[in-house]
Amino acid sequence: MRQQRTQARTFTRRALLLGGGQAVLFAALGARLYYLQVVEAGRYTMLADENRINLRLLPPPRGRVVDRYGEPLAVNGENYRLVLIPEQVGDLEKALDIIDRIAPLGEVDRRRVLREARRKRGFVPILVRGNLTWDEVARIEVNANDLPGVAIDLGLTRQYPQGAVMGHVVGYVSAVAEHELTGDPVLELPDFRIGKNGVERHREMALRGTAGASEVEVNAYGRIIRELGRQEGRPGEEVVLTVDLGLQRYVDQRLAQEESAAAVVMDVHTGEVVALVSSPGFDPNLFANGISTQQWNDLRQNPRGPLANKAVAGQYAPGSTFKMVVAVAGLETRAITTDQRIHCPGHFELGEQRFHCWKRSGHGPMNMHEAMKQSCDVYFYELARRVGIDRLAPMCRRFGLGESSEIGLPGERSGLIPSREWKQAARKASWVHGDTILTGIGQGFVLTTPLQLAVMTARLVNGGRAVMPRLTRAAVMRENQPAVRRDLFPSLGISAHALAAVRDGMSAVVNEQGGTAYAIRVRDPDMAIGGKTGTAQVRRITMAERERGVRRNDELAWRERDHALFVGYGPVEAPRYAVSVVVEHGGGGSSIAGPIARDILVETMRRDPARMVPPSRIMAGRPDGRS
Repeated sequence: MRQQRTQARTFTRRALLLGGGQAVLFAALGARLYYLQVVEAGRYTMLADENRINLRLLPPPRGRVVDRYGEPLAVNGENYRLVLIPEQVGDLEKALDIIDRIAPLGEVDRRRVLREARRKRGFVPILVRGNLTWDEVARIEVNANDLPGVAIDLGLTRQYPQGAVMGHVVGYVSAVAEHELTGDPVLELPDFRIGKNGVERHREMALRGTAGASEVEVNAYGRIIRELGRQEGRPGEEVVLTVDLGLQRYVDQRLAQEESAAAVVMDVHTGEVVALVSSPGFDPNLFANGISTQQWNDLRQNPRGPLANKAVAGQYAPGSTFKMVVAVAGLETRAITTDQRIHCPGHFELGEQRFHCWKRSGHGPMNMHEAMKQSCDVYFYELARRVGIDRLAPMCRRFGLGESSEIGLPGERSGLIPSREWKQAARKASWVHGDTILTGIGQGFVLTTPLQLAVMTARLVNGGRAVMPRLTRAAVMRENQPAVRRDLFPSLGISAHALAAVRDGMSAVVNEQGGTAYAIRVRDPDMAIGGKTGTAQVRRITMAERERGVRRNDELAWRERDHALFVGYGPVEAPRYAVSVVVEHGGGGSSIAGPIARDILVETMRRDPARMVPPSRIMAGRPDGRS
């Protein structure tokens, strides 16, 4: 009996302990459930939403680029693209195999996708293929269940409707390189492109805009079920260039008649560049859509350099187009007066050295007017000697030579105005008088770009104002009106007397009988032009060849021929536009570059809204002569 009571107490105690334990366990479980469902409800709801809802960046539409009259130069087009999100795809190699059967992938694209998947974060979409056809889009949608994390996307492509005509000015966009990533997530978007050249690169931040965001609900496979909300980004700004597309086309067609050339036309008062052409050019659409290896090699290996913007990056000895600056330096330093004469026997003696004039028989006694008109080399040899390089070099820089214009085109080069210090540093040699003599006719070490020659000419004929070239009028939001500002430029401090003497000489070059460019004169007084020819030697002529007779350009290989140059302005009585033309290995400045520059200036003035002159009124001469 006692034993039974003991067992009953033991059972009761154990039952109570078990019941107590269960009660504690249920209480803890209830407390935990309460904690999770009530106290932490907000947090877990948010985490669940994060799994269900994705936030995706929306690339902003890139801003357009238009010419001064609103003609489109760079616009956006639409295309269907195939993108994938690596972390939602699972087996990426298997997914690419399936895609390849539906919409064929090249080996290059396949390797690129795998490389980007290793480099980028797993949730960042990767472009698989662009420019899908409707048939490919349909087949991908039909196989959607076998392709988790893969989607069709509507993308934007950059298009350049003017092709090669504006290639060097507008530039192009291309995919973001790894070294260009800045941490901005927009740059990691699939197929996002940034400016790589021209205005597209210089105005990249204005054209890019600000990204928007889309909130989408996805299923367990990561496939988008619906869009929950959208915040549009800010489109890129519209950039208005100063270029006149019609004139640009004309200049391009005119230069295309030569093998390799460049030209710049600018307003001498505002600095607006109305045409800037480097010929041959390239079609920027090749880069925007993806250039093939063959196309790239063809462009790179072309000896005429279609990828180089020769208008701002080509550096040439200016030849006789440089003589106006020497003349200004001579007058400003009182090294000479306009009436003083220098005798030209056909050569200039300096110690044992002999420097030849282009006219072997000599010009005889020359004052400044005649020396510029006939481009007498001996006159400017002597004038440069009197001025000296220490006074000549600073004068050149006042006219924009030897310095970057900061026009905003990538690759612009500064040319070279030599000095004693430069030669000592660069050549480890002292400056000698012969260097100064050659500098006087724009040869020796002097290098200039076509843009600098246009700036120099503009400053010479606009009253001595330090006009700076500019290529963009404004970058404006579509809702606003462009604010065109007419800049005021400081004076160069050159006397009116010196500037008038130079303009008088440039007018004589074209409009007086005996001028080196008299053959290209324009007979209509309202359209008359002034200018200066230049022929820059690119090879050394030996004494033996001089004795045998210097070979003509047409007897030489193309690369050994002289560069042909011309700088000009018009109208001659009230200068409004300046032009520079350089024809690589073209021959004589008066016979090759002069007629081109004349035609460009006439077309520029004809297109000026303030002067709609009928073409029938324009009568031009025929080219001959030599600078």
